[in-house]
Amino acid sequence: MMAAATPRLRPLLLRSLTIQRFRGPLWSCGAAPGLGPAVRGVASAGEQPLPLPSPPPSPSPPPPALPEAPEFSGKIPNLEDLGLGGATPVGMIQNLLEWLHLELGLPCWGAIAAGTVGARLLLLPLVLRGQREAARLSRHLPQLQRLSQRLAEARRGADANQVAVAYSELVSYQRRHDVNPLRGFLVPLVQTPLFVSFFLALQGMAAAPVPWFLQGGLGWFPNLAAPDPLYILPVLVTASTWLVLELGAETGVAAPGAGPVRQILRFLPLVFLPFIIHFPSAVFTYWLTSNGFSLLQTGLLRVPALRAMVGVAPPLATPPATPTGPAPKAKAGILQQLRKD
Repeated sequence: MMAAATPRLRPLLLRSLTIQRFRGPLWSCGAAPGLGPAVRGVASAGEQPLPLPSPPPSPSPPPPALPEAPEFSGKIPNLEDLGLGGATPVGMIQNLLEWLHLELGLPCWGAIAAGTVGARLLLLPLVLRGQREAARLSRHLPQLQRLSQRLAEARRGADANQVAVAYSELVSYQRRHDVNPLRGFLVPLVQTPLFVSFFLALQGMAAAPVPWFLQGGLGWFPNLAAPDPLYILPVLVTASTWLVLELGAETGVAAPGAGPVRQILRFLPLVFLPFIIHFPSAVFTYWLTSNGFSLLQTGLLRVPALRAMVGVAPPLATPPATPTGPAPKAKAGILQQLRKD
């Protein structure tokens, strides 16, 4: 009976053996066919399985880019590279000075001096007109002072008709002779913005600094962007400013009540000296050149032939004082007074 069953069971046994061969153990699940015994041999030897490779590190964010310094490719930076220049009055002066230095080849101090003289020459017609107005005003100044005093006395009173009459007389006299004391302030009103524009332009170029300012000086002040190391320029500017203010009244520029104002102006240069002593040498170069031009102009306008050529009337001669009473006695000296006592 066993012999009869053996042929029947043989295919079943072979099928089960084939399935067991390819199934393998549970820990080798997923391995390729035929690798079961090899894996079992490694595991039976006590060796650990190979570790899995670690994931690649995540890339770190790049560091923030630093601002790069401006590169001028080996050439001298211009005003636009330094944030200067432009279409403003200050920028136009800076462009003019750069053109005089780089295009015409003038030294830096020479460019400042030439720009200053050029600007003063452009204002010369306006200055001459102011001199004509001042000379005309000086001829009518005594009568204007009398009319002004009469108007002031009328305003102190209580009669409004006298105030109106005195005011109409003053206005009619000014219209009849074409004089106006306010015209004397026309020249300072124009020259003051020019001075401020030059000051701001040179101050900005020295603060940048413009490269050709560093070695563009003269003599003892080679660096125009730095103050004068010997303080000679501030002293010269102060002295020349005092001379300009002192001689200005002798060229015909006069107005009622100018005496007290002139006394105050005499002390202003000395008062401002501690505040301007540390200005850049470029500012003093402009200031000294402008004062020199003013002194030369004042000296030339005192020549009668030149005054007649430009149409400026000669100043009136001061009439000698006529005594109205007995001459005052001379004061006795201290010794004479002691002898009388």
